[in-house]
Amino acid sequence: MPCPALFLDRDGVVNVDHGYVVTHDRFQFMDGIFDLARAAVDQGYRVAVITNQSGIARGYFTEAEFLDFTAWMTGEFRARGVELAGVFHCPYHRGGPVERYARESFWRKPGPGMILEAARRLDLDLARSVFVGDQPTDMQAAQAAGVGLKLLVGSDANPEAGAETRTADHKVGRLADILPLLASWTRTNRRPGSSR
Repeated sequence: MPCPALFLDRDGVVNVDHGYVVTHDRFQFMDGIFDLARAAVDQGYRVAVITNQSGIARGYFTEAEFLDFTAWMTGEFRARGVELAGVFHCPYHRGGPVERYARESFWRKPGPGMILEAARRLDLDLARSVFVGDQPTDMQAAQAAGVGLKLLVGSDANPEAGAETRTADHKVGRLADILPLLASWTRTNRRPGSSR
């Protein structure tokens, strides 16, 4: 039976967005990310990261370097009690100088491709899933894929934000603010006969 997912953008949600981060010295986990991920797992969600990585197309780092770094990041989650179900990345950017990756892609947010591929590979129920992002493109991708709950987090996530953020169901300042929203969503969308 398909299960729900907690989808996490990477830069700005999993880690502080210092711009094209792929080294340990520049990677800083966001406050509350492990508490949120553990709460999601406890409530029956699979946790997956959905991330645009145009730094590959721009030549800032290679895809192999990104994958090696992702293996380390996955290990950090595992050490804190969370097994990531997957990390889905889009290396493509039309304006990038690395020819192999210099093109449009359905996977690049605001396109829904990465989310739909995650749903296919991981047998996910998108209507019961949650996406946490810090950019309007995250919300647009989640909406296009049919994700049930879309949460915009960060200093710009305020009620006065412009029309480009209206695809978000809620706007929150901190990851900790998501915990009660997630619990409420889980209770409301529990499958009949399920203990979760």
